[in-house]
Amino acid sequence: MILTSAALAFRDIFSAPFRAALWKTLGLAAVVLIALWFGVGWLFEWLALPLLTDLVPDAPWVDQAGTVAGFAAGLALALLLAFLIGPVSAVIASLFLDDVAEVVERESYPEAPQGEAMAILPGLVLSVKFFGVVILGNLLAFALLLVPGINIAAFFVVNGYLLGREYFEFAALRYRPEAEAKALRGRYGTTVFFAGLVIAGFLAVPLLNLLTPLFAAALMVHLHQRVAKKEGGLIGLSKMPLVAREEADIVR
Repeated sequence: MILTSAALAFRDIFSAPFRAALWKTLGLAAVVLIALWFGVGWLFEWLALPLLTDLVPDAPWVDQAGTVAGFAAGLALALLLAFLIGPVSAVIASLFLDDVAEVVERESYPEAPQGEAMAILPGLVLSVKFFGVVILGNLLAFALLLVPGINIAAFFVVNGYLLGREYFEFAALRYRPEAEAKALRGRYGTTVFFAGLVIAGFLAVPLLNLLTPLFAAALMVHLHQRVAKKEGGLIGLSKMPLVAREEADIVR
């Protein structure tokens, strides 16, 4: 189930129907990262170098120190941007996850009902949530990199759990109220976790990790469709508006 879903998702992200979301994600991520690069560089020149000059105005080593400091700042900025590539691409791609899900549902499961896209405000909340999850996962994994023996395992376990949980619930929320989506994830927790490990493996590959959100969304849509079949199918779930389904869930 997991490997089949992963293979289909990998095929999907490079297919023609996905190209619009793919290029929008890569293009916006590149623009944001370039803007950050120039913005932080400008901030250093505007703030740090004048401060150094004011502290020691006539010292002959100020220019050399400024050059060294500029090089150090550039190196630190490069490392920071390398760390931010994943989170930035995640928050940008999250704006197009419903587009990805719609393509997968339409192309691979035409016999099933189409899921419902999230409203603007919940979608923005989801984007912030994805950003926080990726930041938290990578911070924890980075901290554990200093602990020999568990660093690589920590990266996969932390990211596998967090990414698996969030992306599966995203796929399920297109058909179910939040409480039902969380309950479904709980019943298939082991399957979702191992699917999250596949996503973490994708995230660990340089450059390819820019496409992690698109791959993760496609994988979890495929996985949710298969899980839903085991649960009795999706017929009827998407015919009731989400608000009405949530009210019905509360009544039950």
